[in-house]
Amino acid sequence: MTKLLLVNPMVRQEDDPKHVPYGIALLAAIAMDHGHQVQVYDENAWRLGEDTLREVFDAEDWDVIALGGITTAYNSVKSIVRIAREVSPDATIVLGGGIITSLPREMLTWLPEVDIGVVGEAFITFPELLAMIDRGEDNWATINGLIYRKPGGEISFSPPRDLLMDLDSLPYPAWDLFPIEEVYLPNSMSLYSEEGMLATRRLDINASYGCSMICRYCYHLGIAGDMRYEADDNGDMQVAFDQPGNYTRTVRYHSPEYIVKMVRHMYDKYQINFVTFLDENLMTMHRYSRETWLTEICRLWHENGLAPVQKDDGTWEGVHWGGTSHASLCSQEILKTMRAAGCSHLVYGYESFAPHVLKTIGKGATLKHNVRSFFWTLEAGIRPIPNLIIGFPNEDFDSLRANIDAWDKYGINVKPHFATPYPGSEWFTVYRDWIMEQYDGDLEAYIMDLGDASDISVIISHNFNAVELAGLREMMVKSDHRQIDMYEKIWRANHNIPDGAPSTIFEDPVKKKSTKVA
Repeated sequence: MTKLLLVNPMVRQEDDPKHVPYGIALLAAIAMDHGHQVQVYDENAWRLGEDTLREVFDAEDWDVIALGGITTAYNSVKSIVRIAREVSPDATIVLGGGIITSLPREMLTWLPEVDIGVVGEAFITFPELLAMIDRGEDNWATINGLIYRKPGGEISFSPPRDLLMDLDSLPYPAWDLFPIEEVYLPNSMSLYSEEGMLATRRLDINASYGCSMICRYCYHLGIAGDMRYEADDNGDMQVAFDQPGNYTRTVRYHSPEYIVKMVRHMYDKYQINFVTFLDENLMTMHRYSRETWLTEICRLWHENGLAPVQKDDGTWEGVHWGGTSHASLCSQEILKTMRAAGCSHLVYGYESFAPHVLKTIGKGATLKHNVRSFFWTLEAGIRPIPNLIIGFPNEDFDSLRANIDAWDKYGINVKPHFATPYPGSEWFTVYRDWIMEQYDGDLEAYIMDLGDASDISVIISHNFNAVELAGLREMMVKSDHRQIDMYEKIWRANHNIPDGAPSTIFEDPVKKKSTKVA
């Protein structure tokens, strides 16, 4: 039996902890099913500082200290593994999740305290790793899906791990190990919908893994089957994702029966009244199932007594829910069915209302799709939540105006995020050299700066610098056409682009081996 401590790193200091880390909770349940002693310290929830973290590490002779998360948690991870190695020198430190999968060799280089990284999906890899440690062995090369250090310090990969296809074989996440009553449930309120604002006991689920889309700014981190190993110019093995023109997509999902049974369990045990689906895109699964998956989930939601029923005092019995959708994949029929089963909001990654931008970002959606889905969702009684981005490579004054016009026309009030090439995305591959230039060759500094793209860390726009993008976003939010017109005149003069010519200096980096910026 391995003594395992799972640590959930802090994601963003400025955000309240609202989401139990589903992946870590699931791995905790898997480890317990395999007979290991499991404890969790949720740094993102408690935020008690370094002294408490030291006490946690010193509380037991841990065999394994494991943590993981997304790339934006890097600063917290770096601090945690440093303290873990100081206090628990004999423990095996394991790092998993997107943070290691997107940049495995770099992470083991930057984080010398980490012994082993789980690359890709951990459902099978992690329990095999724990079993080997429990046996006192260290033959890491025999376990697929690892990056590790050889005795001499050389970093090496084991063979890649195949994706788990039978998701229904997984246990329910170990929610009980997290401070759901103390921290997470009190932060249940969501501003996405009226039902979300009234939610008092919300938990999240992952009903599927993978996405059929090839959005060039999005990172899939091996869960969609697009991860592979490639040798770099030095002959070192590296993990690669989403190379232009080379895509493979594997979409997997829990059965409707599994999903609804799990939600019913959450309803009975924790008295939840809202569920957020963390899936990348619910509509992908619906299409892959020949438009039966969401329909069946909704039918079973009713059959199992989960469909919300409003009471006389304005509250409700049952479970409302929300998740993500896609403009080109939804239909009026399924939206109405979802609403009847309690769906209150759907997040749409519209990103832009400019046709020439939509053509270049890989979403497979058009302006018509965006507008149609927006009104279909409203008509169904579901709140559409538009995500928008500025600063795409070919963003220009025409696209800025197209967005403002659409926002004004359709009553959209939103502050866009900035286009950011996260590790694991196609655009990270395409613009990596440019990122390095902007950070004086220090890739780790870029990773330390990465946030939720509400601020600029790096630019991939060919037309605007960081200062320009920040200012233009403020003009867009204010719908200030006059200021945008005035600045365009200045911009054209600076770039020697005459009036009437396209407001762009964009060159497609996929077609051009090296990108040169004027």
